[in-house]
Amino acid sequence: MILSYFSRVASTAAMAILLAGGFSIRPVYAQVDLSGNWGAMFDEDFPERIPGPELGDYLGLPITDANRLRADSWSSSRITMPEQQCRVHVSPYIYRGPTNLRIWEEKDPETQALVAIHNYSQTYEQNRTIWMDGRPHPPDYALHTWMGFSTGKWEGDVLTVYTTHIKTGWVRRNGLVEDDRATLTEHFIRHGDILTHVSIVSDPGYLSEPLIKSQDFQLNLYYNGNWLYPCEAVDEVVGRKEGEVPNYLPGKNPFLTEYEKNHPMVPYDAARGGAETMYPEYRKKIKAMMAAQAAAEKK
Repeated sequence: MILSYFSRVASTAAMAILLAGGFSIRPVYAQVDLSGNWGAMFDEDFPERIPGPELGDYLGLPITDANRLRADSWSSSRITMPEQQCRVHVSPYIYRGPTNLRIWEEKDPETQALVAIHNYSQTYEQNRTIWMDGRPHPPDYALHTWMGFSTGKWEGDVLTVYTTHIKTGWVRRNGLVEDDRATLTEHFIRHGDILTHVSIVSDPGYLSEPLIKSQDFQLNLYYNGNWLYPCEAVDEVVGRKEGEVPNYLPGKNPFLTEYEKNHPMVPYDAARGGAETMYPEYRKKIKAMMAAQAAAEKK
């Protein structure tokens, strides 16, 4: 009888705990362990990410007129300048390169609460901290860095990260940029040994709509390769005048027509980019432009 009494008490206490927790037996934060060494996959946008984008190709990007003008004036010789050769890719862009990615957790030694999730990218040997302890973002005038200031939270099994205070960096490596007012929202989603990274960049200066991209990584259990990125600036162009910055005046860039010549099936207006070119419906407009062009050539 005594054992039966205590059994009923224990069952009642267990039921009270379940009721208090909303019948959930999952932890408060349904977090997934993202830790490990991850290798980049290139299923999305391979030509842009590995061979590199062509000059004048702005297709599919929601750029503003200011961004388009900046890219039109950009010279690829600029990256031969010593101060540009080892310039780091900013956090919205760095995950799209041929990088190896390491992720690990930092926990409070006393409570074992998750304090931060750290990322190390082999590209430019960048360390990034995603704070998970609820700390606020710094004021607008605080230091901007290549990786920015990041805070994260778990939304179910998805790690959602919000980043501010990012330096100006690439949107596409042919002169298109985001400015230092841009913010980044990310989702890290793990499915077994595949990690999907979704980035959403909002930029009031150079993007008319948020720019959404995704890239995948595969868990590598046996990789012992080189995690360094030695980069040393040298004088690639001999005799360049001090203070000279390669550029083109508006309308004077002779290379902007190369993309149209190399890709005759892409109309010039489409290659100029803009938010409209992001959406599937734009294909109908491309067909109409191609038909009009063909009709004009027959005359």
